Order: sequence, then structure tokens, then C-alpha cells
Amino acid sequence: MRNDKLIDQVCERYPALSDLRSRISDAAEMIIGCYNKGGKLLICGNGGSSADADHLVAELMKSFESVRPLEESFKNRLYEISGVRGKYLAAKLEHSLPAISLSSNTALTTAVSNDIDPSLVFAQQIIGYGNENDLLIGISTSGNSQNIVDACITARALNIKVIGITGKTGGKMKQYCDVLVNVPETRTAMVQELHLPVLHMICRMIENHFYSH
Repeated sequence: MRNDKLIDQVCERYPALSDLRSRISDAAEMIIGCYNKGGKLLICGNGGSSADADHLVAELMKSFESVRPLEESFKNRLYEISGVRGKYLAAKLEHSLPAISLSSNTALTTAVSNDIDPSLVFAQQIIGYGNENDLLIGISTSGNSQNIVDACITARALNIKVIGITGKTGGKMKQYCDVLVNVPETRTAMVQELHLPVLHMICRMIENHFYSH
């Protein structure tokens, strides 16, 4: 499905997103560019936005709606290494788009919170994981979460591009975002209701690029 038709369909169901069409498209194109350069996504959020970060990782690291076959050379390599089991792996495993949720490692996040500063829980991970070809996605309903703002600042210092997914104002983090998708709501629950279709739309646009051939 062409991306403009996909956006039309989603905006028909969620008219509030209509004014964000170009920003959503820009975000998807930025992620595609990241993957084309061999980069990965670093994604962070708090509370419900942390769950959204985990959700986005799940949709990227395995198939969402499109079939993602492995390259034949890799399938053959699996078979050469382990015969019958390698053939099974080749049939079941899927191509993956690398993404990390920065709130998913509780040992690490609690260590940073206890030993350094809770507001640096994401920024510290960007120091460890981040490379110039990577991309940070910060999800915050207010745009003012200090740990997300600090992550954006740290990413920019490493020449990592930043996509912000926020509520209406964009908050403090908007000044550090290369692309800001600020859905037109201010109440947390209403913002989060619109974040999910945005994230799904972006996932589908990425899959259309890499796998719908």
C-alpha cells in the first residue's frame, strides 16, 4: 500500500492527526534513512509511554504486517552449520529492524537511578549504545519529562537525530527534536490514544519500504 493512501486511511479514522501528515511521513523517512545507514533505533518513554516504546520495538524487531524473509545466503549458512535444525531456523526466523527500548533493562535502569541520578537513566544508555547513524525516539505526553529531555540533549551531542512524539505543545524537548510529532491533545490519556495510531502508521510505512516488493 502506498504511504499516502495509508495516511489517508488512518487520518479518516483519527481526523485529529490530519495536520500531522507531513511530520509523520518525515519521521518514517528519517527512520528509513537510519536503517539504510546501518543504524538502530533507541526508544524511551515513561509509564504508558514506556509501554509504547516496548510496543514499537516489538513491531520492528519481528514482522508487523509484512512478510520479512531472511536472505538466502544466511538461510544457507544456517543449514550448513546445523543441518535439520538450521533448516528449521531458516524457515522460522524473520528479518529484523534493530530497536532498543531504554526502559526495558531493569537492572541497568535501577543501577543508574541508584548510583548516578534517576533523571539520567536514558542519557547514560545513549552514551553506551549510541552511534552517529542511530536515531532516538523520545515519547512523552507532556514533552517535559526530564529524563527524556536529557536523552535528547545527549543524543544531539553525539550527532544522533531525534524524533519526538508528544502532546500538543511539544514541551521542553521540542527544541532538541529534528522531527516533532505533537498530537493535538493535552490530557495524558487523550495524547496516548493518538500516539498508538501514529506509531502503527510509522511501522507500516517502514515495512512498506523494506518488505513490500
